[in-house]
Amino acid sequence: MGIVHHTATLSPTKQELVEAWLPNRSWAEGRQVAGKVAEYRFDDPEGEVGVETILWRTDDGTVLQTPLTYRAAPLDGADPHLVGTTDHSVLGRRWVYDGCGDPVWAAALVDTISTGGRQAQMFIEQDGRRVDVPPRMQVRGSGSDASAPRTISIHEVMDDGAVTVVSADEVEIAVARVVGTPLGEGPHLSGSIGDSDETTVLAVLRRD
Repeated sequence: MGIVHHTATLSPTKQELVEAWLPNRSWAEGRQVAGKVAEYRFDDPEGEVGVETILWRTDDGTVLQTPLTYRAAPLDGADPHLVGTTDHSVLGRRWVYDGCGDPVWAAALVDTISTGGRQAQMFIEQDGRRVDVPPRMQVRGSGSDASAPRTISIHEVMDDGAVTVVSADEVEIAVARVVGTPLGEGPHLSGSIGDSDETTVLAVLRRD
């Protein structure tokens, strides 16, 4: 469960950060962000790292998926995965990383897929009360295991067309950067936007 600081501001905004970062991504292929479609979050068990994935619609109608992590300090050895820094009006300076290069994101996704988990419930604090924030996107893992494979470090991040493949300890994670790209068989994370019954596979877990 996470708190949404609904009155907070970010400078630059998440969209501005992603817009500046996308031109260097091979899977973006010159596309430009037209607006946000939806987002989903996972919990960091330590409560230190924000873990959010945002889906963006581009100028040609394609939907791109960008996992992001938000940290209060730089992540050692992760400079190649830094999207940028932003000033949060409540939390202060935040270092924003491509989630595919952050082990906290990898561990959260592997756990969600393996155990059949869902996105984190978000809420705002209003007049001393916690008020639920309805999710704009529902995601769910396909697994039913009691626990997930160990995931504490990332060894390699490789872009393969519209898919990013992350090697993390005992597993590989295939992430659809372009939503709708076939990812093959295996335990997976699927999602639907709003009240839609249409689901899309967003990531697949493979044994390394």
